[in-house]
Amino acid sequence: MSETRYAVVGAGIIGLATARELARRRPGAPITVVDKETSVASHQTGHNSGVVHAGIYYPPGSLKARLCAQGRSLLRELCEERKVPYEECGKVVVARDEAEVPALRAIEARARQNAVPGLRWVGAGELAEIEPHASGVAALHSPQTAIVDFRKVAEAMVEPGCGFTVRLGFEVRSIRSSGDTVVLSGPPGEEPVVADQVVICAGLQSDRVARLVGDHASRGPMIIPFRGEYWRLVPGRSRLVRGLVYPVPDPRYPFLGVHFTRRVGGHVDLGPNAVLALAREGYRRRDVDAGDLAEALRSRAFWRMARANWRAGWHEMAGSLSKKTFVARAATLVPDLRVEDVVRAPAGVRAQAVDPDGSLVDDFRITRSGPVLSVVNAPSPGATSSLAIAEHICDQL
Repeated sequence: MSETRYAVVGAGIIGLATARELARRRPGAPITVVDKETSVASHQTGHNSGVVHAGIYYPPGSLKARLCAQGRSLLRELCEERKVPYEECGKVVVARDEAEVPALRAIEARARQNAVPGLRWVGAGELAEIEPHASGVAALHSPQTAIVDFRKVAEAMVEPGCGFTVRLGFEVRSIRSSGDTVVLSGPPGEEPVVADQVVICAGLQSDRVARLVGDHASRGPMIIPFRGEYWRLVPGRSRLVRGLVYPVPDPRYPFLGVHFTRRVGGHVDLGPNAVLALAREGYRRRDVDAGDLAEALRSRAFWRMARANWRAGWHEMAGSLSKKTFVARAATLVPDLRVEDVVRAPAGVRAQAVDPDGSLVDDFRITRSGPVLSVVNAPSPGATSSLAIAEHICDQL
């Protein structure tokens, strides 16, 4: 009997982790990863915050909670093995005043159900010892929350002897079944990829690639891109933050709010916000794709989401258009912050899955149609959880 042939669409961290796990479980099996870009980790993996999450916020029992805990441990082991810098700089979630304390207590209860390692409740005095420039009446301290360069993690997976092949510059144009096999066709002149099992890990393009399969995807969520914009502390002011400083999330908005993130390279970023991007891969304000925009505006899911979240949209847009407003919000956490302390930093784009009723898909979502398995939604902590998501996918295969 011949070996099962596998194809993975998408050379981001989840696609590469899936190929790596398949190679571990099926040594010698033909495994091909395809991606339309000319390098791995070109989009969400290479443009995220670099935070290795400890699992503080996620509903207990959810895929996010379970796979984040497993993935963090696996990721640390991989980084140690491949000599990828991994720094446990720690994180504080800060209640800025007494009104935020009940919400912080609720977060603490959830985090303890998720067995977040080393979690501590600290008062204002201890907070000042951990983050001298942060201001708050209380905080949760997660000492094992870490930072890493996820692009380097992805690149470390594609080393000689990794057990799979990566074909870059291969944009999947069609997916069709032919007997017991699946044929992935790319640009004209490119040899198709023939497989028995296919995994779609296409991130910002995941709904479009899944639609090529032709059945369940037409009823599934669509991807709405949200650009996450950052400002960066100038070198002389990076001392304002030692690790990661987050606010208690505002329940009126679906995102965590502007926070401070130390990067592996030593600089500190403020952000991200979450503003609608005018292109699936729109990392700059001037990036506009008429086709992407028209697709969103034709969608009932988009308009239902917009109606439910218009206040959040205006809030985020105000911070995007005004540096002063953005910095003022961040200064509620670190009062010594000044407008002149920050410069513009590179942005990322979040692939937000939106169900037909307009609700934001929160948990990881993975669906299957015959021999094709689709990662429909894998937002943060998707990178942290990537190796555990890969195990979960391979269990299903």
